[in-house]
Amino acid sequence: MNPGKARMFPAPFRAALAVGLAFACASCGYMVRGSGRFLADRNISSVYIPIFKNLTTRYEVDVKLTEAVISEFISRGRVAVVPGSESADGILEGEIQGFIVEPIAYSGAQGSADRYSITIRASVVLKDIKKNTVLFSNPAFVYRGEYEVPEGMDFESQETEALDEIAKLFAKNLVVFIVEGF
Repeated sequence: MNPGKARMFPAPFRAALAVGLAFACASCGYMVRGSGRFLADRNISSVYIPIFKNLTTRYEVDVKLTEAVISEFISRGRVAVVPGSESADGILEGEIQGFIVEPIAYSGAQGSADRYSITIRASVVLKDIKKNTVLFSNPAFVYRGEYEVPEGMDFESQETEALDEIAKLFAKNLVVFIVEGF
C-alpha cells in the first residue's frame, strides 16, 4: 500500500463516512421488490380463477390462458387455487381483448414465414372477496412473444403447440406482476 494515499483519508474520516452512508441508505425508503409477498401481506391465501372471457375470434385461447395462469399460481405454491369463490380470499378475473399473430421472418424459396410475433392483450382484475376491494388491476396487460416454426412446417399445423407455449409465458409474466405487486 502506498503510505501517501493512506493519509488522504484518515481512519476517523473513513469511519464517519461509513456511518453517514449507512444512515443515508437506511432512511431513504429503498425497498427491494421480489419477495412475492404482495398477496400474503393482504391476507390472500387462496384465489378462485374462473375461465377468462374471450372477446377474440381465436378458438380456445380463453381455456389455454386460464389453465396456464392456474398452473403458474400452483407452481409458485404461495397461494392456493380453489374451485369456487365461496372458499376463496380473492378472485382473479380476466378478459382477453386481443390475440394477434403476425409473420416476422421468412425463409425458403417460397418465402414462407418461419417466425411469428404473437401479441395477447387482456384486462385483468384481482379482487379481495371479503373486503370487496381491488388488489390488482390492469385493463391493458400486454404480452408479446415470438414463436419459431420448425423448417418444413407451417404455423397452422403448429398452432396448438404455439398457443400452449405462449400461454405459459403470458401466465408467468402476469403472475409475476400480481404476486410482486407491480
